[in-house]
Amino acid sequence: MWDLIVIGGGAAGLWGAGTAAARGQRVLVLEKNRKPGVKILMSGGTRCNITHDCDIEGILRAFGKQGRFLKPALHALPPMAVVAEINRLGVATKVEDSGKVFPVSDRAIDVRDALVNRLQQAGATLHSGVAVTDVRQDEQSQWLVQTDAEPLLARQVLLCCGGLSYAGCGTTGDGYAWARRAGHTLVETYPALTPLLSPAAWVHELTGITLPDVEARVVTSDKKLKDPRLTSRGGFLWTHFGCSGPVPMNVSRFVASASEPHKVKLQLDLVPDMSEAELLAQFDPSRGGRRSVAATLQPLVPRNMAACLLKRAHVMEGAPLAELPRPSRLQLLEDLKRMSVPLSGTRGYPKAEVTAGGVSTREVNPQTMESRLAKGLYLAGEILDIDGPIGGFNFQAAFSTGHLAGLHVDGK
Repeated sequence: MWDLIVIGGGAAGLWGAGTAAARGQRVLVLEKNRKPGVKILMSGGTRCNITHDCDIEGILRAFGKQGRFLKPALHALPPMAVVAEINRLGVATKVEDSGKVFPVSDRAIDVRDALVNRLQQAGATLHSGVAVTDVRQDEQSQWLVQTDAEPLLARQVLLCCGGLSYAGCGTTGDGYAWARRAGHTLVETYPALTPLLSPAAWVHELTGITLPDVEARVVTSDKKLKDPRLTSRGGFLWTHFGCSGPVPMNVSRFVASASEPHKVKLQLDLVPDMSEAELLAQFDPSRGGRRSVAATLQPLVPRNMAACLLKRAHVMEGAPLAELPRPSRLQLLEDLKRMSVPLSGTRGYPKAEVTAGGVSTREVNPQTMESRLAKGLYLAGEILDIDGPIGGFNFQAAFSTGHLAGLHVDGK
């Protein structure tokens, strides 16, 4: 009989198991992949963006309304505590200009190995390559965990088996059925942090062009949607299928959840630090002299992007600013501040870094991560209806919720 069986050896499960074992619990972690922490190993381009360099309030803001549920978990394990523990485990960290925290080695495997060592040193047992096929509570309120090898008993269970994103990592939504059987409601799931698709030929012609600082806003027909996460600012990449990079991926949850994705548009501000009045002054023909329109665009956007803007405004590349027609000038200004990109959907779960939706947080005690409906059932990480932007926020949520659960399990 185990005090706690943790199902899922990802970020939440590894951290939660180590915390519970350090408190004297007999803990078993079951991971169906041959090795634990597969998503950790893949994250951040195999560098692992551990967390974000900000305070608790910064994490809460990143999650929008979902942040309220995370508040107790973040107070139990804030970002600085995650970094301190990773450092204590022998992995030096660094903060990049974006605020992302990475291991100095740029090796995700160092982070994964540190978390595994942490739980093993605390006395927890990790079994990889073991798939769980069923989880249910018996008549004595004990938890029966059926694996592909044998049945196991535990006083408590911690579900950390992820959502539906990156199925290659083993996150195939297994835990949803077990949570539902325990009485839980599932908030409809959608792929999040996934690239966007566009049917426009002119978009595909821009493939490979990177824009370092763009502000994007999802425009939908749903006028009641007032979520600040509809807007994102940062890096943007044009691709052969549409667009990718932090900004499109951050707003992808709203495209994926739209009832008619083909009616959703992405509105881009290519020069978010410039006002419209400043741009009007830049493109004032009376101040142009011999300067060309292309030269005026040069400091604002990459050369290939400027060529696209000139084409859309019907301006020859060498045309002087002094001869810029008013319709062309207005088209340039419109594209620079409100470029409209038609969309047709997202690249879905196979390319999604996280899953939006999941087990309703209303049915989970935020002070303990224990189910309000089934005693002895704890839930943490991506299986819950919480999803944040790119930047280490989702790993922070996984570490914190797993840690909080580990603090409150009690096998006595």
